[in-house]
Amino acid sequence: MATGRLVEVYLDLLSQPCRAVHILLNCTKIPHRVRTVALRKGEHRTPDFTKLNPMQKVPVMVDDGFVLTESDAILKYLATKYHVPEHWYPRQPERRARVDEYTAWHHTNTRPHAAKVFILEVLLPGHSGSPVDEVRLNRALSELNDTLDKLESMFLRRQPFLCGDEITLADLLAVCELMQPLGGGRDVLTERPQLQQWRSRVQSAVGESFDKAHAVLYAVRDRRRARL
Repeated sequence: MATGRLVEVYLDLLSQPCRAVHILLNCTKIPHRVRTVALRKGEHRTPDFTKLNPMQKVPVMVDDGFVLTESDAILKYLATKYHVPEHWYPRQPERRARVDEYTAWHHTNTRPHAAKVFILEVLLPGHSGSPVDEVRLNRALSELNDTLDKLESMFLRRQPFLCGDEITLADLLAVCELMQPLGGGRDVLTERPQLQQWRSRVQSAVGESFDKAHAVLYAVRDRRRARL
């Protein structure tokens, strides 16, 4: 499926990890082609896509015949192969280890806790037509708040970005997750000035790639507001 000249990525931009990959590709100008896979339409379950990724998940990358799944692996592969600015995934062992440290923690903390808020507030009510389960939502928000505390105290501390003075892949993965509840009109950083400032720095660092990747999420938010 690869062209030999363009990296092909299979994405649904309502997916947080897909947005992280999309932002990296666009702001580093790696030549690529996006193949949209609409999860809501079940396109990840088609026979062709299942051949590409038997796990039936996005993102998927194809680079000259080399197929890779999992956003963490894709981001690190792209940063390594395409010689993007070193700050994204530093070569110096200690600095690289800090990025790896966050991305390992991310998958059992930031990712599930932010995603659960969006699922409970947007996806489940949208699919079932039932009201939001406030008890489960409040529990999810409490878990997310614990994660935000750790983001501030363990990773951000007094530095500009999660892993140091410059933006890295860790910041992309984190910010895309923390944007997700915005689809339900909820900014989870409203009472977190330190994290708000960090998010603003990430947005400034990646420029228009940020809003381009989040356009689908903004549309979900706006449609939901119009119905209220």
